[in-house]
Formats: sequence, structure tokens, C-alpha cells
Amino acid sequence: MKFHCSYKWLLPAMLLLGCLQANAQVDLGARGGISIPNLTSGGNENNPLNTGYSSRQGPDFGIFGEYHISKLFSIEAMIAYSSQGGKKTGMQALPFQQVAPPLPPNVPAPNYLYADFESQAKMNYLMLPILAKFGWNLGPASPLRLYADAGPFLGFLVSAKQVTSGNSMVYLDEEGKHPITQQPQSFDKTTDIKDQLHTFNVGVSGNVGLAYIFGRNQVFVEGGGNYGFLNIQKGSANGKNNIGAATASIGYAYRICNKK
Repeated sequence: MKFHCSYKWLLPAMLLLGCLQANAQVDLGARGGISIPNLTSGGNENNPLNTGYSSRQGPDFGIFGEYHISKLFSIEAMIAYSSQGGKKTGMQALPFQQVAPPLPPNVPAPNYLYADFESQAKMNYLMLPILAKFGWNLGPASPLRLYADAGPFLGFLVSAKQVTSGNSMVYLDEEGKHPITQQPQSFDKTTDIKDQLHTFNVGVSGNVGLAYIFGRNQVFVEGGGNYGFLNIQKGSANGKNNIGAATASIGYAYRICNKK
């Protein structure tokens, strides 16, 4: 748990350092909303296990500290809980070993079988983005401020599960013309897949938002996204995928240091 401890002290250290500086302006805030993640193929298109994913939804929230360097530019550090993954619905591949049904005579064991069910890859990360942020007031006396930020993140995998559901015959072919089971089989199952995935990831994230400022307070809405550069799987049996998500959030921040 050393990873968690280093995160725990990052924001307080940043804020304390900022408040000790002359002319420092430091905000502390929280944000929450939804993540709409998807798994993108990492280039191994010949493996049907890592293709065909669509987006799912999950929570996305965090706390942050923002150190203002000038009226236009600031640095923001955040600790965020981010939902990642994707889902498949309909006819899809599964490893032969996962089902291992008896085959017709003289039929060699294939690498993949096919069935019609729903599958969701649910992965949750702790992410540490460090963002360069630019903002502009929408007029000399306007309480509205438009901003954009972007920067790298370090991600730590908290949990990962493969959740499947539905009932289906099992087929030799993707078109579903050659069944090899006599009755539909249940695919209702939850499997912990954390040990199959890398613990760490790195990538880039960014947002565009609009803030309403009143006194030392601000509320804001923002939309953005993130993308991981590393393939998440440890091996190649299930193909190679990258994480990524679109996000939409609302939040609140308070200026704890307002030296001028």
C-alpha cells in the first residue's frame, strides 16, 4: 500500500507549499460525475477476444488542488477514482478451454467458440493526473470563467472483473450455423481478472469546462476524457487492449489561499 500513502500526502504537501509562497492563490475542490469508458484494440486485430467492445458507464470522482501561477495559467493535481472497461452484446468469441464441450467426430479443437451473451469488463483505477490549466474570464466583471486543461496521468488498478450474463447455445462459427451443444448454456458469471492485468498504466487526460465564481467559491461543469498508453493485459492470449474514457463532471472548489 505504499502507492496509496504517496498519493495521500501529495495534495496536502502541494497546498502547504503553495500557501507559503508570496502572492499564492490555491484552490481545493472535489468533482464527480460519470465515466463512459471503452476498450480499444492494441493492434492485435486477429484475436477476436479483444475486439468488438462498446462503451459502458460508471462513476468518476476525485479531489484536487490547484496552484495559480498567473491569471491565465495554473497547475492542478488530482486523485481520481475512474471506471474503465467496455462491454459486448450478441454473438462473440470465447476461448475453447472456457467451455471445452465434446466435439463432433473428426472435428479438431478450435481456438475459439462462439455464443450469444452479454459480457462486461469492469475495471476501476486510482488515477493521478497532473494538469496544465489555462483559463479566461468572460468579461472584466463576469463571474464566468472558461478553462481547458491537459496533462499526463499515472494509474493504479484497484479492481477488475469480467461479468457475463445470458443463455445461449455454443457454436463453432460466428454466424451461429453450427451448434455443438444440445441445450442453451448459462453464462451468468463474475470472474476476478485483476491478476491477468498490469497494475500500473500511464496516459494522458484533459478537460474543457465552465466555472461560476462567487467570492472565494466556484462551481463548475466540465467534459473531457483520458487514454492509457499501455496495453492492459499481461499476456497475449486475450489480445491487447488500451483503456480510455469520456467523462462529464460537476464540481466545487474553494480558494484556501488568496494572497495578492
